[in-house]
Amino acid sequence: MPTVSKRMKASAKKRPADAMPIAEAVTALKQFSATKFDQTVDIVLRLGVDAAQADQIVRGSIVLPHGIGKQLRVVVFAKGAQADAAKAAGADEVGEEDLAQKILGGWMDFDACIASPDMMKVVSPLGRVLGPRGLMPSPRAGTVTPDVAKTVAEYKAGKVEFRNDKAGNVHAPIGKLSFDAEKLAENAKAFVDRVVSLKPSAVKGIYVKSAHVSGAMTPSVRLAI
Repeated sequence: MPTVSKRMKASAKKRPADAMPIAEAVTALKQFSATKFDQTVDIVLRLGVDAAQADQIVRGSIVLPHGIGKQLRVVVFAKGAQADAAKAAGADEVGEEDLAQKILGGWMDFDACIASPDMMKVVSPLGRVLGPRGLMPSPRAGTVTPDVAKTVAEYKAGKVEFRNDKAGNVHAPIGKLSFDAEKLAENAKAFVDRVVSLKPSAVKGIYVKSAHVSGAMTPSVRLAI
């Protein structure tokens, strides 16, 4: 059995037993024992969806009010004026067939991949590489777009994507533990509101069954949604 550290045991004793409003939950989260690094804070919502049904998939993206405390690495498939605009917006790498070959060769040093519609012939063969990692550009996720510069700017500002897993959970980073409690709470509320707004019409009964926030090395705190 895995060994539980003294720090984690001490934090577990501070864990609230009941669900709490978002602001109070974030405050409680920040009371856990500190680590030597700035932990990422994650939020997880367990949804009452049937993940096997296509009309109950919950998928979307959001630019969080205060970012996520991490500079995302963004690559863009574009050419001409679109390529120039992507570079000006802060894209880390912009290319065409050359970029596709680099990725097929094993290079995956990026967090988001964006493409202009006219580049999909180049991007499509990358599905087997990018798809399993959740990096394949798609219109539904907003990463296949005629306005690549705007999308690059959104990701650089802290845009996150999410999609329910097979168990019906959606999760995302909402910042760093060093963030002010108010900023973390606002990011968490924005994420919850976004997921709630995407409730599929086919879902009956309780939509959000539970929600938790946690640091990378802390117990989770249950949210009263």
